[in-house]
Amino acid sequence: MNDLATVRALEFEKTYNELLRTAARLDRLRRLEGGSVEAHATAAMYAVRFAATILCPTVPATQPPRFPHGPERALQLAATWREAVLELGKRPALRLIAGGAAPSQRMPLDK
Repeated sequence: MNDLATVRALEFEKTYNELLRTAARLDRLRRLEGGSVEAHATAAMYAVRFAATILCPTVPATQPPRFPHGPERALQLAATWREAVLELGKRPALRLIAGGAAPSQRMPLDK
């Protein structure tokens, strides 16, 4: 039984570290000229950051991820995405703009 617990702990740690690396790669990829961001990469980055935040407590002796926004913000973003996708609440549905849109038309999600 102890071997299973050890394997699980190692796999959680490996997955957590992969999520952190993936979030960092997406953060670099999403940045466009003129200070705007690519919507798909930004949404994916936030989703991966959310996964890392949720997985963090399962990884022994680790600090929470050092994202600009804490776990509360990640949960709030997830709730916003859910409402937008299901068209709930008073928030308008999110729209992704094709890559050919002018920088002034891109959504400045996060700089």
